[in-house]
Amino acid sequence: MIASPLERLRFDNRFVRLLPGDPETRNFRRQVHKACYSWAPPTPVPAPRVIGYSREMLAELDLDEAAVDGFFAEVFSGNRLLPGMQPFAMCYGGHQFGTWAGQLGDGRAINLAEVINRRGVRWVLQLKGAGPTPYSRSADGLAVLRSSLREFLCSEAMEHLGIPTTRALSLVVTGQNVLRDMFYDGHPQLESGAIVCRAAPSFLRFGNFEIFAARKDEETLRRLIAYAILTDDPQLFAAANNPLSNGNSTDGIIEDRIIVRWFQQICRRTAELIVRWMGVGFVHGVMNTDNMSILGLTIDYGPYGWIEEYDPAWTPNTTDAEGRRYCYGNQPEIGMWNLVRLAEALLLVCQDRSGLQEGIDLYAQTFHAQWDDLLARKLGLASLKTPAGQKLVEELWDLLADARLDVPIFFRRLAKITPSGGSDLPVDQLASHPGLSVLEGACYEPSAVQSELRLRIGQWLRSYQQRLASDGLPESQRTLEMNRVNPKYLLRNYLAQLAIDRATTGDFEMIQSLLEVLRRPYDEQETNETWSAKRPDWARDRPGCAMLSCSS
Repeated sequence: MIASPLERLRFDNRFVRLLPGDPETRNFRRQVHKACYSWAPPTPVPAPRVIGYSREMLAELDLDEAAVDGFFAEVFSGNRLLPGMQPFAMCYGGHQFGTWAGQLGDGRAINLAEVINRRGVRWVLQLKGAGPTPYSRSADGLAVLRSSLREFLCSEAMEHLGIPTTRALSLVVTGQNVLRDMFYDGHPQLESGAIVCRAAPSFLRFGNFEIFAARKDEETLRRLIAYAILTDDPQLFAAANNPLSNGNSTDGIIEDRIIVRWFQQICRRTAELIVRWMGVGFVHGVMNTDNMSILGLTIDYGPYGWIEEYDPAWTPNTTDAEGRRYCYGNQPEIGMWNLVRLAEALLLVCQDRSGLQEGIDLYAQTFHAQWDDLLARKLGLASLKTPAGQKLVEELWDLLADARLDVPIFFRRLAKITPSGGSDLPVDQLASHPGLSVLEGACYEPSAVQSELRLRIGQWLRSYQQRLASDGLPESQRTLEMNRVNPKYLLRNYLAQLAIDRATTGDFEMIQSLLEVLRRPYDEQETNETWSAKRPDWARDRPGCAMLSCSS
């Protein structure tokens, strides 16, 4: 008789089985060489309690909500290890804010195990905030409630938006306080400790490969590449009749053509991911190479945010406030920059420079083609691949910024604009275009939208209506298609902050309520209209709502 449904989980810890590990088993801070991981047991906590969970991730692990009990809290706080769990931390490096930072590694993330579900899908389970590892440097390896809650909610919100992401199984408070200096200003405070259990097919980052290239460790780099291909892209080995396709070893020859094709897959996935970020106004905030997934997943939710008033230079990260390297408008360029760094790392074991360059070119081609397509879909138009279409978009970005319009609400309401109803207005009447009343609820400062700006918006609406009319798409179909790509419900920072405020008082109800709304971000939800409102005035400059630090 089993004590918990968790004991039915089937583990297959391929990462530690097939890759070289750190021979030092003690858990102390150090430089780790010629190893992909180090053993790192979680640190016990006094009073773990589950305050949030994803029923979708439970289902992925062949579990249901009945499994979420005290035993579950013990396991996913790290207090109890199930038979077959082998906790470890990964070794990796990275470029941080454009500068090589050397060894980084899982400083507060501990991989518990790899689970294979009934469908044969692999899920790596990882605790974030479960204590120090050999890669923690001077940190304590712990996490606090505010950042853990934000990661838990956003991981699942992104999944329901249709954006590739790591997932979140559970959110546990630990019953102990953690000292944090939220804004690095010399005023640390005690905050409630918490742990997120994250899940992904793989947590491998660009930095996992960079560290071995930087150290000229060709053997370990080759083995890690073999593991990545074998685990996530085995068809590349099979198509080339490579012996490594048998899955029993990572020690063997990998032809350059296989590495090139694998890198090109990474480039394509990265482009597709960033297009989707841009499409919903998501800003990652810390696009260092150690925060870039080789599977094209959104990984490491720190000071992220969502574009509200349109500003391509906006960043949610206080650390990036001066340089704005990782602002909204820079994300496509930074994606390419990071891929170039990965390509440079691969040159240690791959001589096909032109093939790697083709991957970089593929990134640019994929991004531009898919971004143009997504913008057309957001606008409900057949295509933007004409000078007139490009001009329409350029004018739109200017208007969104000048009129201080909330971007998500604007695009959602735009679906209500019809091809008629103002399309034939003369110029002297465009300042009274009926579409202005439709869009009015998206404006942060209506009094600032005076006659000249109203005229510009009216002119844009007329041009837009003329394009709609020429496309001739049935009205109901166009509205449906636009609402499929323009979400109504997003995890705006002020909503996350409200949930944090309540949770710090012991009220955790809003976590599940908010998660329930975010499960259907593209649907009309009449009883949840308040969750779709634009940012309130009180949240404009409040910490946690406007900008955030990396502190957690």
